[in-house]
Amino acid sequence: MTSDDIDESVDEPFHPLGGAAEENYEALLEEGEYDAELGMAMAKDAMRLTKGELTEEEFYDRYHEDVLEEFGEDSRPMAERVESAREEGRLEDALDRLGLGEQSRRETMKKMGAGAGFLGLGAWGAASDDDPESPVVAQDEDEDEDADGDGVQWGMALDLETCDGCLSCVVACHQEHNWDEGANWMYILAFDDGTVESPEPEEAESVRDFNYLIRPCQHCTDAPCEKVCPTTARHTREAGGLVLTDYDVCIGCRYCQVACPYGVNYFQWDDPAVPDDELDEDMVYDQRDRRVSSRGPRGVMEKCIFDPARQDGQMGEEMVGTTACEDACPPGAIQFGDMNDPESDPRQYLDNVPLARAIENDPDDDELQEAIEILQGETEADEADLDEEEALQLIEGEYGNEGSRFKLLEEYNTNPNVTYLGNEPGENAEQVPGPVAYEDVGMVDDRNEVLQEKTIGGIDGLSL
Repeated sequence: MTSDDIDESVDEPFHPLGGAAEENYEALLEEGEYDAELGMAMAKDAMRLTKGELTEEEFYDRYHEDVLEEFGEDSRPMAERVESAREEGRLEDALDRLGLGEQSRRETMKKMGAGAGFLGLGAWGAASDDDPESPVVAQDEDEDEDADGDGVQWGMALDLETCDGCLSCVVACHQEHNWDEGANWMYILAFDDGTVESPEPEEAESVRDFNYLIRPCQHCTDAPCEKVCPTTARHTREAGGLVLTDYDVCIGCRYCQVACPYGVNYFQWDDPAVPDDELDEDMVYDQRDRRVSSRGPRGVMEKCIFDPARQDGQMGEEMVGTTACEDACPPGAIQFGDMNDPESDPRQYLDNVPLARAIENDPDDDELQEAIEILQGETEADEADLDEEEALQLIEGEYGNEGSRFKLLEEYNTNPNVTYLGNEPGENAEQVPGPVAYEDVGMVDDRNEVLQEKTIGGIDGLSL
């Protein structure tokens, strides 16, 4: 890279987790075998790309030669799109020079088989809705053409107001996926941020007194982690929009770890605690026969995966549209499903939050049950003691109104597929002890306690 490629604000922290996190990430990259400076620069610009400060073509060109030199390949997801667009542009320029009119240009391109085979390219770009003759982006040969990729987008609604900090979701995720101690794919953090405060655990009157953040992977539609992966190991699966890591392709460069604004990635430092022969094969490979599920082998990156084995029906059709963490959550704070389906659990929850909370709570009170039935349309208001407005007021009085709704770090334009309800952590938020300690449920909060000999010191919540 030349000095012209480096942003003048290089001394200012670019990572939303702050300067300490950046220093940790850089030190971690320096412990590896790949170019740490390149990884840091690409991570910074991947975030600039999602924020709209760089174009995809600029990002590709800036690092293409460096990636080729370092890794011997550049299989980033924008590579084919950029090169195909350029080839298309060159072809159109050539046709212009031949003096062909628009109709002749179209006929010539059709005779060339839409150009892709003639130019030796896999694709030209996305097909136009109104032109059936347009070339389309080629699918991966191992992508199931019958996969559930017709608009399904798996995601979550997370209700921080009903989370009780019990850590049941963390335990369930660990039991299903067998990740090593401290590599918490699911994380529950109690926090203070100067505006809202959590009590000392021994002084709390209720678990509801704490402010919580539930932190799975956000499975972003525009994921920066994917943009820096040189090998296609980190990729967005067409079926369901899941952001996954192919453990058989991952080389462990850790660039994705730095490029993620949310700190959800973990490196598998040692041989896993649970050996391969103890893993259920149905929990390891997805419907494409790619190794993307369960914990990773030594030397690769891993994170929350939204359970492709469940979504592919390998655990039974009744498990499709569920996750281990959702199943284990006593208060129903985790709602998983298709964010594009109005009838899915998260969409239904977001449509009427007070009612959804009431349904999850299933109160014994007869009047509350009547109010629920009225709002669900199961009981006509003129047949009950309450009208619809009174029923809603009763439910809101018991379970609160919706409150604030947000997505994490929306300014980064990663388009996360997780929607939160409750208090959004402020810029000064700090993790504090919650009502249930991780060690109380056999888990580890800070991975540094497990990896002291393999990492430098870290900050709470930072993935290693």
